[in-house]
Amino acid sequence: MAEYALSEQDRKLFALVVDATAANPFSPQRAQIDRTIAGVLSHTEWEKVIPQTVQMVAERLGAVEKKGGRRVQDFDVADRPVMMYTFLFEVYHRYRKPFEDFIEEQDKKPDQNVTAAFADTVIDDLLKRGFTKEKAIHFFSMFYQIRRGFYFIFHGLTGKSESMRRLRMNLWNNIFTYDIRDYTQNLWNRMEDFSTLLEGPTGSGKGAAAAAIGKSGYIPYDPVKKQFKTSFTKAFLPINLSQFAEGLLESELFGHTKGAFTGAVSTQPGVMELCSPHGSIFLDEIGEISEPAQVKLLKVLEERTFSPVGSHEMKRFYGRVIAATNRPIEQLRREGKFRDDFYYRLCSDCIPVPGLAQRVEENAKELEELVEHLIRQITGRADSTIAGRVLDVIDKRLGKHYPWPGNVRELAQCIRRVMLKHDYEGQLDYKQAPSNAFLAGVENGTLSADELLDGYCTQVYNRLKTYEETARVTGLDRRTVKKRVDSAKQ
Repeated sequence: MAEYALSEQDRKLFALVVDATAANPFSPQRAQIDRTIAGVLSHTEWEKVIPQTVQMVAERLGAVEKKGGRRVQDFDVADRPVMMYTFLFEVYHRYRKPFEDFIEEQDKKPDQNVTAAFADTVIDDLLKRGFTKEKAIHFFSMFYQIRRGFYFIFHGLTGKSESMRRLRMNLWNNIFTYDIRDYTQNLWNRMEDFSTLLEGPTGSGKGAAAAAIGKSGYIPYDPVKKQFKTSFTKAFLPINLSQFAEGLLESELFGHTKGAFTGAVSTQPGVMELCSPHGSIFLDEIGEISEPAQVKLLKVLEERTFSPVGSHEMKRFYGRVIAATNRPIEQLRREGKFRDDFYYRLCSDCIPVPGLAQRVEENAKELEELVEHLIRQITGRADSTIAGRVLDVIDKRLGKHYPWPGNVRELAQCIRRVMLKHDYEGQLDYKQAPSNAFLAGVENGTLSADELLDGYCTQVYNRLKTYEETARVTGLDRRTVKKRVDSAKQ
């Protein structure tokens, strides 16, 4: 049978599809590639573009198929890599909805391993495109991982500020690397050696970021059982290291045998043993643990083995490590509280998680979007009345420069307080200090002259308590000072 030759037009189109497949879906580059494929304006939102992109690719593949190009093997050798990724792109996007429905069903049944009823159909479509059965099963597993990665990053991290866009990009790269083709060819079964350190203030959402990574690891599909090897709900094991006394931390991490210490009435596994080969452990507050604990964890990360407390039996740790700290890691290292060798074993990737004040400073609508998102989480539904009331209280009681010292966690409590009392006073102690947003604006050079003067007058007034003294320090008259302070509150 003669090999099918792509037209130059189709070759260019499918080359763009390969670029789209490789690109980070949360990047401007991916959005622009999709706009080019769909032939739409450059400012069109990506969420509206992707259905048109998928439709365009499906139509061109349909035309090629009618002319004899049905399988990868039907094409010229030089075109086969392009067609392989194009076929994968088309099949994956055709089943996005079933995958997402499956993820949501599994999430609602954390103690069960849900059967993937649609798996045979997807695998059969890949077989028809010329993939071997082994490859078809592998790519079905890969589709599931890609959809989970997108789902948990997209739904778990709300906000359109620049810092949140970068965070989503960083999380995707952490799971699938910069170019997913490298990941699918070389690293999909080797990611346990890539540890991650999340850095950000308390309440900023490091747990959600860690969960997006931890729930999105590669999980093989078992065609006999028609299930994946494990549920992603069991693949992510979080532990807050600061909540355990030094003597108990080792037991929580590595487990213990019966009689290993007073109170050890039975043998118990630790998180290292409970973590599956396809899972991750999340070590929160890593900056709080002692140097001896750091040494023991370093040994596990380097040798991938450990012994439960009270035992000499060596067990293997198979999972991936995600760690987080709300304390500046560089400062901890300078103070000798965080070992350099431990840091360098953890820092395969360091991802900053922005505070709420920074996000609001970058995008004023971020606060409104977060309020609506958190209300849906708290009440189970959207409620514009509650959202309007919360935003009104924030505006009148806190002002636009409130630093949100408790970040997203504080905002959630603010919403609950408003629902209970129709009021929220904020953290009063923090009103005396320069806001994170104001300082960030000064440092980044994003404030206008008016915003800079408003913010500075407010900081001086908060310290001196009178307009007269503030006027003396700033060299402005009293009326101007009052006007500037009042403007900052709006």
